[in-house]
Amino acid sequence: MHMEKKLVRSRTEKMIAGVCGGLATYLGWDADKVRLLYVVVSILSAAFPGVLVYLILWFVMPEEGF
Repeated sequence: MHMEKKLVRSRTEKMIAGVCGGLATYLGWDADKVRLLYVVVSILSAAFPGVLVYLILWFVMPEEGF
């Protein structure tokens, strides 16, 4: 049986909106590592507007279970 992977916000692995938790689940990574990587990349890269991208993903990604 083939299961389709969907990128959704996590209900269980969430600190703010579940965006990083959803990305972690989709990629098969640990949620804390995704959060840490996201923060580090956002801080170190002036060309990567981390807060803006997070807000966009928050509204674009459906919540898990819907």
